[in-house]
Amino acid sequence: MKRNIITIDEELCDGCGLCAGGCPEGALKLVDGKARLVGDLLCDGLGACIGTCPRGAITVEHREAEPYDERKVMEDNIVPKGAATIKAHLDHLRDHGEDGYLKTALTVLEERKIEPPAGYGSVPAAGAQAPRGHEVPAGCPGMKAFSFKAAGAVPAPAAAHAAPASAGPQPSELKQWPIQLHLINPRNPQFRGSNLLLAADCAAFSVGDFHSRFLKNKTLAIACPKLDDGLDRYTDKLAVMIDEAMIDTLTVLRMHVPCCGGLVKIAQDARAKASRNIPIKSITVDPEGNILQEVWL
Repeated sequence: MKRNIITIDEELCDGCGLCAGGCPEGALKLVDGKARLVGDLLCDGLGACIGTCPRGAITVEHREAEPYDERKVMEDNIVPKGAATIKAHLDHLRDHGEDGYLKTALTVLEERKIEPPAGYGSVPAAGAQAPRGHEVPAGCPGMKAFSFKAAGAVPAPAAAHAAPASAGPQPSELKQWPIQLHLINPRNPQFRGSNLLLAADCAAFSVGDFHSRFLKNKTLAIACPKLDDGLDRYTDKLAVMIDEAMIDTLTVLRMHVPCCGGLVKIAQDARAKASRNIPIKSITVDPEGNILQEVWL
């Protein structure tokens, strides 16, 4: 069958082992100093390992592969490693909206009379969707549909949400075009001496006040480390911006999903490649625009 599955560029892989350590499914192992995919049926193809690779050596491709076997993964690799690994694996499935695999995993725990981690409860009935925030929460905003409105909530009166009569269109804080990192010329004079915001594609749609809160007084580049190709070119462009455009700071606005951590690694790799050392701030937001973490790197 054809499905998504990870692939490893052996020339880029330096054998650091971070991907293998971050793959509780056991699909990745270090062999002869390189990361290897040791079994198609162990790889779910969701790409959470992408964000753990500092070299950008892991991507997702669509090819012929054995079907992923969640039961085998649970029985052979997850359960024997204990409670912490079980929770990490269930979180991984939940965060990518894989309800079918999650149901299988919970079934295996039930058969073995193993108490599931807090927040997972019992096996959901076929076709049932747990309310957001209860039992098995809704997952990755890029792969699973859900509503931000709590189930059963009573809508507020329309007047409570109405903007003041004097309010007009909010001004854009965008200073340059294009904004997609593939299309940007890093030597564009508009970047010179600026504070650059590197934002995940989804971020602006999640944060209601994106322009006034994050974009004001900054130049902008947007990217997706999971779906975009040529991440090494992103690193090169940012390095040029640091050295030649002399940007002052680099702020990375990422979503909370694991693969979005690839944006932070691109920024850090660019700084390491450049001759100048500039401050990098990482800001993590959830789908409702709440800041989960803000840290200087």
